Amino acid sequence: MGTAVEDQRGAGAGRLRMRKDELRTPCYVVQEQKLKENLEILKGICVETGCKILLAQKAFSMYKMYPLIARFLDGATASGLYEARLGYEEMGKENHIFSPAYREDEIEEILRMCGHIIFNSPSQFKKYKARVKEAGRSMGLRINPECSTQEGHAIYDPCAPFSRLGTTLEQFESQLTEAEIAELDGLHFHTLCEQNSDDLKKTLQAVEEKFGKYLQHMKWLNFGGGHHITRADYDRELLKDCIRHVQDTYGVEVYLEPGEAVALNAGILITEVQEIVENGMRIAILDASAACHMPDVLEMPYRPPLKDAGHPAKHPHVYRLAGPTCLAGDVIGDYSFARPLKCGDRLEFEDMAIYTMVKTNTFNGMKLPDIVLEREGGECEIVKTFGYEDFKCRKKRRCRYGREETDRVQGHCEELRRTDRFKGDQS
Repeated sequence: MGTAVEDQRGAGAGRLRMRKDELRTPCYVVQEQKLKENLEILKGICVETGCKILLAQKAFSMYKMYPLIARFLDGATASGLYEARLGYEEMGKENHIFSPAYREDEIEEILRMCGHIIFNSPSQFKKYKARVKEAGRSMGLRINPECSTQEGHAIYDPCAPFSRLGTTLEQFESQLTEAEIAELDGLHFHTLCEQNSDDLKKTLQAVEEKFGKYLQHMKWLNFGGGHHITRADYDRELLKDCIRHVQDTYGVEVYLEPGEAVALNAGILITEVQEIVENGMRIAILDASAACHMPDVLEMPYRPPLKDAGHPAKHPHVYRLAGPTCLAGDVIGDYSFARPLKCGDRLEFEDMAIYTMVKTNTFNGMKLPDIVLEREGGECEIVKTFGYEDFKCRKKRRCRYGREETDRVQGHCEELRRTDRFKGDQS
């Protein structure tokens, strides 16, 4: 096993095949079989309704898997230039983008790579519409139906009071002329987060009530993301009814852009117990950090599922699981086990493919977890390893061309480094 670990740190790590119990921790393990099962469900929705489904890269952008995803889905959607470039280079199918505000110095590159440009506000639409038309791209506007279906998670609710996301009906009608509305190819709404299709139905009713009279003149309607389509209790029949209703009523093409549903329950984070301390309760310190490796645990917040463990009242041995950083709140949660934990024990957090790899950071100099692909036969392929240079290269450093170079050249060098770092983190 020692040789395997040494090889894992080398340049040939991406070609190394190992058993799961040989992997160095912490590591993300994306499970090919479960990913494919999710994609088959999504493809079935497309086939039965004629809608198109895109990968929302903000949740999962492991581009090693893009060739597989491209066999089932219609393309990708991006939240900014780098995601747009990743979808353009690695997926090679439809490429959509939405941003609350586009940068003047990025719009031309975005127009080169994206077929659908979605604006957040009438002013952004007015600013760039001539260039979008000249490039021959389809353009849309994100709307805010002012219909909140979430409770307790205002940070994830685009319909919360004072939301910056989407154009309300009052803004739509007061800031756009009839001629400008006629220039729009489609409308986009995104109001859900990990929700079922009953909330989509409620949202669609609000969309139709407020914007229905404009949909007749559109080419497409994008339902956005937040649809937990591959979850076991998700009502897929109701989803299909919603899609068909919009298609039949307005004659538009329907898009969905889920991120979580693509890789839901298709990955784990393996971590090892490093130390156990006591202070009113037993606390197990892991080599994985909530703050660095699973930040949604703190942001949502939520308690991630853990294999062979339960809520504190379920088993006799209770531990608070925490990370190794200096942040006092780097706590994953309290779990119970059938037997006592000991240093060296391995734990497997479940549903760790989504909103993990895309959000990792190196706070405190934490090593980024290795990225591993578990093939359908159970063999593990190490896709990407990280080390000190990955931490160091995130820090500001002088441009290699020297102190006397112009600001333009220095800025270009830094831009190249940022792009490479983004793609390197998404392997």
